Amino acid sequence: MLNSLTDSSSKKSTFRHGVHPEEFKHLSENCCIERMPFVDEYTLPLGQHIGAPSKPIVVLGESVKRGQLIAEATGFVSVALHSPVDGIISDIGIYPHPNGQVLPGIKIKSDPFSPQLLVNNAINLDELDTKGFITAIQNAGIVGLGGAAFPSHVKFSVPEDKNCKYIMLNGCECEPFLTADHRVMVEHSNELIDGIEILNKYVNSEKAFIGIESNKPDAIEILRKAAKNSSFPIEVIPLKVKYPQGAEKMMITAILGKEVPSGKLPLDLGVIVSNVGTIVAISNYFRKGEPLIERVVTVTGPAIKRPANIMVPIGTPMRDIIDLCGGFSDDAVRILLGGPMMGVVQKDLDVPVLKGTSGLIVLTKNEVRDMDEYSCIRCSRCVEACPIYLNPSMMGLLAKNGLWDEMTEYNIMDCFECASCSFVCPSNIPLVQSFRVAKGMLREKWAREKETEMKDKK
Repeated sequence: MLNSLTDSSSKKSTFRHGVHPEEFKHLSENCCIERMPFVDEYTLPLGQHIGAPSKPIVVLGESVKRGQLIAEATGFVSVALHSPVDGIISDIGIYPHPNGQVLPGIKIKSDPFSPQLLVNNAINLDELDTKGFITAIQNAGIVGLGGAAFPSHVKFSVPEDKNCKYIMLNGCECEPFLTADHRVMVEHSNELIDGIEILNKYVNSEKAFIGIESNKPDAIEILRKAAKNSSFPIEVIPLKVKYPQGAEKMMITAILGKEVPSGKLPLDLGVIVSNVGTIVAISNYFRKGEPLIERVVTVTGPAIKRPANIMVPIGTPMRDIIDLCGGFSDDAVRILLGGPMMGVVQKDLDVPVLKGTSGLIVLTKNEVRDMDEYSCIRCSRCVEACPIYLNPSMMGLLAKNGLWDEMTEYNIMDCFECASCSFVCPSNIPLVQSFRVAKGMLREKWAREKETEMKDKK
């Protein structure tokens, strides 16, 4: 197992390897959360989380209320979807998705005369057993708000042969530019502590940790004070500023000094890891009856006129958010949803904010360079950067030659696509992009093999 490390100068816990991209946090870290005004129309993709897309239960022309269920989960790894506004179902069809595809979704035309109030309908926790709690989280549409959008009820479902020893909250926000989680911790500390206590009521852990990178001293201080008011032991851990410190496996290593084995999950070490925004959403749901219909989004970058942290209804078009922030500067050249390391470049300003959208970043040509790709010079920088000790250079060579099966011998499926290897590569090889393609090809191959096997058994 790995030992947690301590930087000799900063005395902050961390992990081995990783990279140090420029932070750019100063653009928005002191911008208090503001609320997005309601716009004319919203687009709600049915597939905006890991797992099966939700299924519409509304029809064209139907009136809906803010927080009303409009699509139900279609399996265990799936969540419900709710209307972010009072309005009318204006269309059910396929629309541009932030991932570059055109996918099914629901359009809602908002009611311009509605006050858009959400009825406070708190849930009595004493009436829920563990199964009821898990079902409630799924019905609330709650997913991980750190970017991956993994259904939270799946993560919180502890199998009978395992137990949760620690709850670990991810407040690192190690991606450059992003400050949404920072502002949530500073401005919603009480809800965060309350959410931890609610979760612990059903997973029965011994202790909670909140890991926060040390470039957020105000959040560390505020949460330490808030944690003192809890009867449940909650420890705030300052972590070294390094990417990808916020990856759950890296944070476990930094805080507990343990490594999640290849092919295993944090729960195999008795740990449940969740984003801080997700835990606040749990508090909001059980205390106010508010499903996941909005989230905080950082709007930032050198090419946005007014950086901000905004509470945005899910489904809001990117164009309206940009307009609220004063629009682009003349030298804007690229837009990202998410952080610059793992975010997705956008070509359509009308794509909506999803549950997993943490940021909207607008860059100038100073931050974006189209560089020529050269041959690998075997410098090993990618190997030294990889936080999980893979060999990106060799995997890149195998991917270039379409040797997908051989990549499994180098543990390609352990790669969580942090892009540290691409960041340090002096030859500008798009390593992480080739790994995504390889993993997709392998999953398709395995699915075909499984289908063939099932047919042969019949």
